Amino acid sequence: MIYKIFYQEIKNEVPVREKTKAFFLEASSEREVRLKLKDRSINIEFIQPVEGAFLEYERQNEDFKVLEI
Repeated sequence: MIYKIFYQEIKNEVPVREKTKAFFLEASSEREVRLKLKDRSINIEFIQPVEGAFLEYERQNEDFKVLEI
């Protein structure tokens, strides 16, 4: 399954909507996503599963890339 991860680059800062970034990651569960990202110094705000029509919509974006970790 593909997950969209919303995050802040600075872990110790209070989240600000304008600074929120996102990327996609393939994993079998949200737990696996968190385990794959535990060594990165980012502040994870939200992890959202992406499938069906929503996934097709995201794939149309030229910036759509699924990270390989």
